[in-house]
Amino acid sequence: MAAQLKVFGSELRRIRMEAGLSLAQLGDRLHYSKGHLSKIETGRKAPSIELIRRCDAELDAKGVLIALTSERPSEPLPPEAKKDDDEVWLMNLAPGETSWFQPMNRRDALAMGASSLAGFSLGTQGVSATAKEPAALEVFRSLFDQYRCLGQTASPSVVQPLVITQTHVLRMLAAQAPTGVRDELLILGARFAEYAGWMAQESGEDEAALWWTSRAVEMAEEGNDQDLAVYALIRRALVTLYRDDATQTIELARQAQVRPGTPSRIRGLAAQREAQGHALAGDHGACLRSLDRARELLAATDDVPPSPALGPTNVTDTVSMVTGWCLYELGRPKEAGVILDAEVARIRPEALRSRARYGVRQALAHAAAGEVDHACALTGRLLTITGVVSSATIATDLRRLARVLSRWHQHASVRELYPALTASLQTPKV
Repeated sequence: MAAQLKVFGSELRRIRMEAGLSLAQLGDRLHYSKGHLSKIETGRKAPSIELIRRCDAELDAKGVLIALTSERPSEPLPPEAKKDDDEVWLMNLAPGETSWFQPMNRRDALAMGASSLAGFSLGTQGVSATAKEPAALEVFRSLFDQYRCLGQTASPSVVQPLVITQTHVLRMLAAQAPTGVRDELLILGARFAEYAGWMAQESGEDEAALWWTSRAVEMAEEGNDQDLAVYALIRRALVTLYRDDATQTIELARQAQVRPGTPSRIRGLAAQREAQGHALAGDHGACLRSLDRARELLAATDDVPPSPALGPTNVTDTVSMVTGWCLYELGRPKEAGVILDAEVARIRPEALRSRARYGVRQALAHAAAGEVDHACALTGRLLTITGVVSSATIATDLRRLARVLSRWHQHASVRELYPALTASLQTPKV
């Protein structure tokens, strides 16, 4: 580690001097002190990832500085678990349970399924009849939309059991349905399972997120829908993205773009994820090329989006939003802040989870750009929301924001905000 710090510091000094900048001048541009940068150049202090990316961008190092500190091997994702024939799909999420992988016994699973079917005034004896009713599909589609809205305004622990229950009910109905209806029920059930995976990741349970994503793929394939298998690669790449693993993020996103017959929308979402991976790696050119490809694919009209639509639905212009996201990772926080200001303002007020996710990234960009008062004002308005939606992924950016703002710990706005900000990071998820 010490040797790596010295190598990085020496290379930083060489590139800085070639750029004709003194330590003080570079510090002024990055909003770091001359003394702090001096310790990094001499290998006495480890740089933060934010500082590495800022230095790489400011000195136009084209990813060289980032590469010097990212040579650790990628952490492998857990293998995609296969469903045993006797395994019950519905998982037990009892209060206080620490594992997402405690199967319920079959009697309890059926009881929960029956209680859900009560909405049709039917018990388990009426499953077969309900499965043949076209209205059942519309009811479950409506439920999915409602749960997705609920996921924007509530903790994952509230939404997750509801989504899992409906996944199981749809599988029960599909087993009794005619072939055409069966496929539709399975595909819709797969969407519930995929959303269960997203709620698991929001709870900080990456392994559970991948497990439910794999279940969603299996269910969709039983319903003769191959698109969700491709989209699952994008979901897995989101896990690696939050692990700061650029290599796996890029690879998974590329795999999702090459399968013949994949709808343009899914390939466009994959290109966006690839751009985020390139941003982590500090490759500005490759990032922008991926974003251009994403915009072209998402604008295509050669296919009809599935219903319910895969991917984000609360962001007006996903490519612009992701561009702002990527510019921050590329060490260009001022540019990122301008774009995120415009795009966050377009998010629907009731989409609290999306507002918090991109709003925290917006505040982070302004803080890194030295716009401390603005960053603190944005953060103060967001803390109530982040407490409501209880997101592990949003908390990742909140921790980064706290580290950046700590450099201005004597600033009045920071002193006023910091107790609430640190308290929000210590609040246990419910």
